[in-house]
Amino acid sequence: VLEAEKVAKTKKLLKLKVDTGIDQRTLVAGIAEFYKPEEILGKQVTILVNLEPRKIRGIHSQGMVLMIENPDGKLVTLNPSADVANGSTVG
Repeated sequence: VLEAEKVAKTKKLLKLKVDTGIDQRTLVAGIAEFYKPEEILGKQVTILVNLEPRKIRGIHSQGMVLMIENPDGKLVTLNPSADVANGSTVG
């Protein structure tokens, strides 16, 4: 995640700029209840990039962040167990 900020007038949405290894994309993710912008900044996240872009709260979102819900109901990032290059595919 290259940039992260709260979407104004929302409780759940963060606007993220991510490096996909191919390009940089803007995503809107409903994770603000679980992550402050500074907590997600610099993290690798798993995203779906083959989705139709959508406008969410006036922001052109070009993908979806994949998260896992832990037993406490918190969303956590889906990360590989070793370092991988940005743009690596999920198989």
